[in-house]
Amino acid sequence: MECREEGKKFQELVEIVQRLRKECPWDREQTNQSIKNNLIEEAYELLEAIEENDDEKMIEELGDVLLQVVFNSQIKKDEGRFDVVVVTDRLIKKLINRHPHVFGESEAKNAEEVLKQWHQIKQEEKSSILEGIPKRMPALLRSYKVQDRMAKVGFEWENINDVWEKVFEEIQELKEAKTYEEKVHEFGDILTALVNLARFLKIDPEEALHLATDRSIRRFNYIEQKAKQQGKKLEEMSLEEMDRYWNESKGVVG
Repeated sequence: MECREEGKKFQELVEIVQRLRKECPWDREQTNQSIKNNLIEEAYELLEAIEENDDEKMIEELGDVLLQVVFNSQIKKDEGRFDVVVVTDRLIKKLINRHPHVFGESEAKNAEEVLKQWHQIKQEEKSSILEGIPKRMPALLRSYKVQDRMAKVGFEWENINDVWEKVFEEIQELKEAKTYEEKVHEFGDILTALVNLARFLKIDPEEALHLATDRSIRRFNYIEQKAKQQGKKLEEMSLEEMDRYWNESKGVVG
C-alpha cells in the first residue's frame, strides 16, 4: 500500500507540472537554462534545513528540490528529448549496478568496503577518474574531490610533513610574485595545498570555512551592538576600538 501511495503521489506531482507547463504563462516560458540556478538555491536551502535538524523545513525544501527534478524533466519532455521516466529508470539501473553486494553476488562487510567498491565501479564507467566532478561545484569542495580521487590511485604525498612543506613553499612563492597573474596563480596553489592539508587532517575545508565565516559574522555583529550602545556609527569607531571589541567577542559569542 505504501509503495502504491508513493507512486500515486509522484504521478500526481508529474501531472501538476505538466498542467503548469501548458496553462501557466510563466512556467511555459521557462527553459533548463533559465531555471538552472534554482536547483542550486534549493539545494542550499535544504542543506541549511538539515544542519538545523528542522523536519518541517526539510519537508518543504526536499519538495522544492524534487520539483526542480520534475520540472527540468518536463521541459525536456516538451522538447521531445526525454522525460522523468527515463531519468528515474537511469537512476534505478545505476543504483542496482553500484550495489552488487545488495543486488548481485559480491560482498561488502562494512561501509568502507561499500565505498571502495562504489568507486571501483564508477572508475570502470568513466574514461577518467576525474570525470563527473562538476565545474560549478563550490571551489573548495571541487578541489577536495579532485585531490581525493587522485589520492585513491596513489597520487599522494607520503606523509603530512610533506604537505606542510608544500603549504609554506606556496606561501613563499606568493610573497615573491610580481604580476597580478602570478599572484592569482600562487594564491590558487596555496588554497590547493591547504585543501590537501585538510584532507590529511580529516577536515572538510568547505565546512571549516563555513564555520569560520559564521564566527566572523557573530563577532562583527558584536562590534555593531557595541557601536549602537555608544550611539555611534561603525564608521565613527577607530580600528583599534573595533579590534578590541572583536577580541572581546571571542569570549562572548565564540
